Amino acid sequence: MAGNNDLMTPEDLWAMGRMGSFCASPDGTQGVYAVSYYSKEKNNSRTALYLLDLGNYQTRCLTADGKSESSATYLPDGRIAFLSGGEVWVMQADGTGRQQLTETDGEVGDFLFSPDATKVILVKEVDQNTSIAAKEADLPKATGMVINDLMYKHWDHYVMKAPHPFLYKIEGGKANLVCDILEGEPYESPMEPFGGVEQLAWSPDGNTVAYTCRKKTGRDYAISTDSDIFLYDITTGKTRNLCKDNQPSNRMAVHADPTRTLADQPANLGAVPFPGYDDNPAFSPDGQYIAFRSMARDGYESDRTRLCIMEVATGKHTFVTEDLGEGRQSGVEDFLWSPDGQRLFFTAVWHGRTNIYATNREGQVEQLTDDYCDYSLCSLAADGMNLWAKRHSLCQADELYLIKLYNGKRARGKQPMLVTADVRSRQPLTEQGLAAGETRVTDINAATYSRLAFGEVKERWTKTTDGKEMLSWVVYPPHFDPAKKYPTLLFCEGGPQSPVSQFWSYRWNLQIMAANGYIVVAPNRRGLPGFGMEWLEEISGDYTEQCMQDLLAAIDDVANEPYVDKNRLGAVGASFGGFSVYWLAGNHNKRFKAFIAHDGIYNTMQQYVETEEMWFPNWDMGAAPWYKNAKGQMQKAFETSPHLYVQNWDTPILCIHGQKDFRIEYTHAESAFNAARLRGLDAQLLLFPDENHWVLKPQNGILWQRTFFRFLDKYLK
Repeated sequence: MAGNNDLMTPEDLWAMGRMGSFCASPDGTQGVYAVSYYSKEKNNSRTALYLLDLGNYQTRCLTADGKSESSATYLPDGRIAFLSGGEVWVMQADGTGRQQLTETDGEVGDFLFSPDATKVILVKEVDQNTSIAAKEADLPKATGMVINDLMYKHWDHYVMKAPHPFLYKIEGGKANLVCDILEGEPYESPMEPFGGVEQLAWSPDGNTVAYTCRKKTGRDYAISTDSDIFLYDITTGKTRNLCKDNQPSNRMAVHADPTRTLADQPANLGAVPFPGYDDNPAFSPDGQYIAFRSMARDGYESDRTRLCIMEVATGKHTFVTEDLGEGRQSGVEDFLWSPDGQRLFFTAVWHGRTNIYATNREGQVEQLTDDYCDYSLCSLAADGMNLWAKRHSLCQADELYLIKLYNGKRARGKQPMLVTADVRSRQPLTEQGLAAGETRVTDINAATYSRLAFGEVKERWTKTTDGKEMLSWVVYPPHFDPAKKYPTLLFCEGGPQSPVSQFWSYRWNLQIMAANGYIVVAPNRRGLPGFGMEWLEEISGDYTEQCMQDLLAAIDDVANEPYVDKNRLGAVGASFGGFSVYWLAGNHNKRFKAFIAHDGIYNTMQQYVETEEMWFPNWDMGAAPWYKNAKGQMQKAFETSPHLYVQNWDTPILCIHGQKDFRIEYTHAESAFNAARLRGLDAQLLLFPDENHWVLKPQNGILWQRTFFRFLDKYLK
């Protein structure tokens, strides 16, 4: 690869702008969107707002002076509200006349205005001492924590605060506090760790707030995914549970065994209505209905997300995404109501691509796009003719697209095809395979793309060991020469039930791997969504059988190509992908010459008693490791733990972990590294004391990439 100056580097990735939210103005003439930028030198990030003319797609930056501003939305009078410095501000549509609306000492994490903008919900944190006792008043400098229950830690922090939705009225150009909607309740809304204002909604008349909440604490919270949609009446101050109060139930108390899967416990046997995750409520334009995402089973966080439409007054409901067509079942990602309230637009993954669908209130589904990309919905014009969505692929980061609709359906044109063109040409994407009726509106990283060569992406189907067909994405190096032989990487997906779709990552980026001279094989192995429920659920309770055979089948298949060097194969992955790497290290039969595991599970027994969200290991592993079956055996997930195969380890390995990762503790990486070194293997350990399950700081991210490729190059080149 020497002499090529058009190959992507870690610095290129971190220099790219990352598109955030987009909102169109009420009159449809303009929009505002956010872009986040990262500074290697300052080791931080800032988010800027841009004004977009929806007539000619010209943009203008609204954010100046190095400030960070985000969460922009339009108010009914055309002004823009946004978040800056932990406060809500408003400005004219041209960016002038900035005015601070809230005064909370920088406590606002997010906000949501009522339809008439006379009220606003502010998300702020409150003290929470259900699991960790409050500090002793006379020991303010004591750092010790007295812990009394589970869920004392979550994701990357100790739980001493919880987000609450606060109701404010707008009076005289200022926001004045009315109440904490969860006053005195030790719960969180939006739900951590990833919930935002999409978990809140205003009724069209502005008298009701719908919010998502799991009203459990401690051990009960740790074992259950049972969140519900609650309606708070502003005029009366009363709250009702939309998912439970109007639903048939025997009302019996449910006493779950916290050390076993909830799959066959009362909550999942009809004793409790809407037992799983219910989130992201949205009222219909007339306020008579509310739509939300719903999972059927408690304790199963990767269950299929169905789109439910419920009549607010009666509780009658219909699940409207049961069949995407031809018997296909997959989960709903995001959704929008049509202006007339007769249809909903939503995204769902199928065969490694996240496309746009529409359904009516009876559940008749139509697929609107069939593109080689991943879409996420942003906004729908008031006339229902223009749908705004973000779109990314394995060849391009998020950009904004306009999808023209006709009577709620996409304008039809030529059939889409896989986009593998040289993106440096910057030709309109209608000439690169984008179907008619779709237009790319933004080009945030044009300067970066213009000087980089991207690798071709191909779809490949492989016969699995049990006779089924499996989809893999194969990414080839830029300037690929089939007459040469290339080192090749097996990319092991995490989750364990996350799709290998047309994703774009700023760390696990398949294009930068290709730019470093590697062919990359990314299989949709057993356990991933978008291939039906049987395929999705075959991994539950069995981490090491068919899913691992699928990974090996994918790399074995591609390794038969004449341009693949079978003596230079590597396997890499994070989270469950890291688990996969640790397991393959002891079971690969000398296929691989290098392994890299990031934030992976090394010891499933250790994981069971270390992680915080206990519903996850209960469902996936079946029960605590101290339970034995009639033959005196543990659950299979414990009997086939990666650490039990260390005696077979014979290959160099790099172990990476963040010490703020409470989902999978960093002790797994330390244990694996120590074991490898004691075995006499060439091993490295990369620890990040200030990172969680991700790597979020620019200099840490660049160090991650450099260490990653130095290690691979040492053994595969």
